[in-house]
Amino acid sequence: MQEKYLAGLCSGEEVELLKQHQHDFQLLEHPWQPEQGDQEHLKSRILQGLHEQMEEHTSKQKTFPYYYAAAAVLLVGLFAVFFYPQPQQQADFVAKQTKAATAAVIKPGTTKATLTLSDGTVINLDDVQNGVISQQGNVTVGKAADGKLIYQVKSVAGQSLVYNTISTPRGGEYHVVLPDGTNVWLNAASTLRFPSVFSGAERKVELKGEAYFEVAKNKQKPFKVTVNDMGIEVLGTHFNVNAYDDESQIKTTLLEGSVRLHAGKNHKMLKPGQQARLDKQSDFSIAEVNVEEAIAWKKGYFIFDNENIESIMRKVSRWYDVEVTYQGKVDQGRYGGTISRFDSVEGVLKSLALTGSVHFRTEGRRIIVMP
Repeated sequence: MQEKYLAGLCSGEEVELLKQHQHDFQLLEHPWQPEQGDQEHLKSRILQGLHEQMEEHTSKQKTFPYYYAAAAVLLVGLFAVFFYPQPQQQADFVAKQTKAATAAVIKPGTTKATLTLSDGTVINLDDVQNGVISQQGNVTVGKAADGKLIYQVKSVAGQSLVYNTISTPRGGEYHVVLPDGTNVWLNAASTLRFPSVFSGAERKVELKGEAYFEVAKNKQKPFKVTVNDMGIEVLGTHFNVNAYDDESQIKTTLLEGSVRLHAGKNHKMLKPGQQARLDKQSDFSIAEVNVEEAIAWKKGYFIFDNENIESIMRKVSRWYDVEVTYQGKVDQGRYGGTISRFDSVEGVLKSLALTGSVHFRTEGRRIIVMP
């Protein structure tokens, strides 16, 4: 069936089965690397694990042979599963499905947030109807049909300076259009504080967590983001900031335009395609990066590039709103791969477990990571 598929001769039913199974086993298109081990040995072990997994379907699915053949074509024909240890990790691969210790499905995050007005009023944005939700002097705050929050300013004159705060919980994300037209996407467990109108000589906001900014251009009013002890200044640009408290560095990734960063006495300029990393000692490092990795969350994906399991599980914990604990000496190898953020958490864990170097047990909303 492998040759049949590659030759484009599969029936519509067979192609559909391939597509259905590909959702669970995403694949790399990169050429095989010697560091990944013996290719034939890996294929054999992956297929052995797939066989164990597919046996669960035999009592329910009469089309089991087709599913197995589809998986075999995808894995043998393209030679690698999407999650793989990086070259630093000389681990043996085992294709093995994680057995969940609970029947409950942990679902991915959704669009949800709260808006706190200057008078302390808290509005649950996923509960309110579309339309105007607040009137603050000359500023109208409305919820659009697509769910995003929009600030519209009729006049700056006479408008008092008041601040609003939008916060996403763990397992939530939100899109807000600020009073100047700047678009901000907040990732899970993030907070943005901003004035209801930018009336001064600058546009200044405060961020905790992670957000992607598309800043409205205004040469007369620079846009500034305060993140802990770091400041970011732009005129009009697209950039992502990752500044979670449980991360060791603040990462600022520039996609378009230019930004100036400062922390203490240190100042840096970023060019498109670069990422600045600020450590706890207020020292900057600049590197060329794959910007798609930085904004993958905004597009509905996890992209892991040379990350250890702790880094990966911090992202999983925030998005799925789960507790993560570790049992035993977990492998410190590096992983890479891509998976949808809108799959259940079991899908993410299953893909990671295919490497054989890490396994998981789920107890309610607690994930236990094991060697």
